[in-house]
Amino acid sequence: MDTSSLSDMDYNHTYIGEHYFEDNIDAFGVTMAILYLVVCILGLAGNSLVIVAILKLDKMSSSTTVYIFNLALADGLFMVSLPFIASQNFRNHWMFGDTACKVVMVLDGINQFTSVFCLTVMSIDRYMALADPLRFARWRTPRCAQVVSAFLWLFSLLTILPMALHFSADQGLCIPEVVSDAWWLGVLSYTFVMGFALPFTVMTASYAALLLTLHSQRLRAPAANPESHRVERQVTKMVVAVVVVFGLCWLPFYTFNFCSLKQNNMVRNFARAFEFVVLLSYSWSCANPILYACLSDTFRRHFRSLLCPADKSPPSMQCDTERYDLNDAGVRDAAVLA
Repeated sequence: MDTSSLSDMDYNHTYIGEHYFEDNIDAFGVTMAILYLVVCILGLAGNSLVIVAILKLDKMSSSTTVYIFNLALADGLFMVSLPFIASQNFRNHWMFGDTACKVVMVLDGINQFTSVFCLTVMSIDRYMALADPLRFARWRTPRCAQVVSAFLWLFSLLTILPMALHFSADQGLCIPEVVSDAWWLGVLSYTFVMGFALPFTVMTASYAALLLTLHSQRLRAPAANPESHRVERQVTKMVVAVVVVFGLCWLPFYTFNFCSLKQNNMVRNFARAFEFVVLLSYSWSCANPILYACLSDTFRRHFRSLLCPADKSPPSMQCDTERYDLNDAGVRDAAVLA
């Protein structure tokens, strides 16, 4: 295996290499640059809207919105490193210096892992909210959620810092200094487990348990109770969408990372495909605001209130995520904010 070619691949999100791209700028390069710009703008705008909606209209009054706030913050900051990565891909050169290389990679890793960790914790929070709300009430306070969120940011920093500091721009590209083949395989395996496999397993298990709980509650409820059935359908759509989008955006990225280990000489088509799946992984940060807008009644009202100030929303439209009656509209919205 050619470790010099592997050094041109960011364990996080950079896949550029002087071995793989021609010097001239072709239609593919221009197209990818435009797509990077679109993803960056949509990600910043969408997540900024979520942050403003929570701070202005909800005041982070529940554990759910505390986690959503931190998720949107991480997703928004995740977009900040995208122009740097896109510039290097487009120009085949890192023009910002060695210090900026390390800083960008650290920030990129922190926000990537925090985003994934927040979504994972939210899946557990959703289960506790509906499975046994009275039992878990003391774990679902805004204060507790803030402490957990702070720990997630710190844990993300500790997780990513040792690897991110191996990046260097000494060769004209912001790339990792590969110590050995075994070291690189260890890095890929570690980031795959921490950034995808473990969170995906926890999310899938939590949401499966949540759906089983909702189904069991509906069966025990009176037959003429269409509301609980509607809640179950709405939650099912949301959790399936979250898990599927997460898998579609991240699994190709990690798959290509491991496939690269068997590539002695990266071919042009493989390199271009890899650049696309890198962009796909970034686009995941745009997906959460879209999911909120499409599948959450509460966030649709919040977004409408912010984007259409003339259409004022009454105070009762605040997101009430601490009421536990399954038939309550606030819980219905809380259930789908996962």
